[in-house]
Amino acid sequence: MNTIGRLSKEKVNEVRKLMTLSFSLHHPCTSASPPSSTTHFRLLSPCSRAARPPSSSLSSLRMRSSAADGGKIGSSGDVSATELDPIFKQKRLIRSKVRKSLKEMDPSHRAMEDDAIQRLVLDAPWFKSSKRLCAYISCRALREVDTSKVLAKILQTSDKDEQKLEGKTLYVPRVEDKNSYMRMLNISSMDDLIANSMDILEPAPVDSGGNERENVMHASEGIDLVLLPGLAFDKSGRRLGRGGGYYDTFLRNYQQLANEKNWKQPLLVALSYSVQIMDDGVIPITPNDVFVDALVSPTGIIPISSAAIQRIKHDI
Repeated sequence: MNTIGRLSKEKVNEVRKLMTLSFSLHHPCTSASPPSSTTHFRLLSPCSRAARPPSSSLSSLRMRSSAADGGKIGSSGDVSATELDPIFKQKRLIRSKVRKSLKEMDPSHRAMEDDAIQRLVLDAPWFKSSKRLCAYISCRALREVDTSKVLAKILQTSDKDEQKLEGKTLYVPRVEDKNSYMRMLNISSMDDLIANSMDILEPAPVDSGGNERENVMHASEGIDLVLLPGLAFDKSGRRLGRGGGYYDTFLRNYQQLANEKNWKQPLLVALSYSVQIMDDGVIPITPNDVFVDALVSPTGIIPISSAAIQRIKHDI
């Protein structure tokens, strides 16, 4: 990053050390190179899921991001915003580039990719076997990969021939404030959703009977799967969101809860248009960023972590 050159030699070393430490904390394996040819399943070098530290490990770095990249970070003794400015600037540049590419996508081509991605998810054994999961509700205005067919299938209970798809419990996001606070609440029908001030569908906080919806953080059982949106991804598992930090904050908190409860960590799967997949190493990272286990692109499922490779390899 050219902007790093404007920092003092000490600051440059600190930033580089931070980026190296961040990557080793989140994804302690060598980033795999993309395969030479595209197949339905592209197996990359495994990275032990168990080796990833709980969220508490990251707190030792005393990094507390604000709701937007580049905001005030922590108190005295914390890594300063100035030291992370080059990383945040690079993230903003990538976001701008990807947004432009998404805007330029032909609507018919986008629809084809939406169908291909959702078909891959619906046909995947790891999706069919998941009983409890979180999934995002796609927003056309944000140009997110469509999830309408996936959500409809999850909520479908009338088809007695598809036993594997019955009994799924679904949690969807509800943004509560601008401080990266988002809850995942249980719904049983698309009628449970209401449009917020940004015209994005979210679950109403209470059901038709006036009862509070179950928050996944207060559930008695763990979840198996999280379907994630994002702006950019790479094949080593890096994910670039929209800058609010909502998903990274939720995922870190949930991973810590799963560790405390001794639950199996859920599989983190991101849905991505072809224009959103970057070359490995292009997306900069901070200690707050959470890596994904697998990508679903229009051309196939790309497992990344050892957990994803094992589930796909054994069709579970």
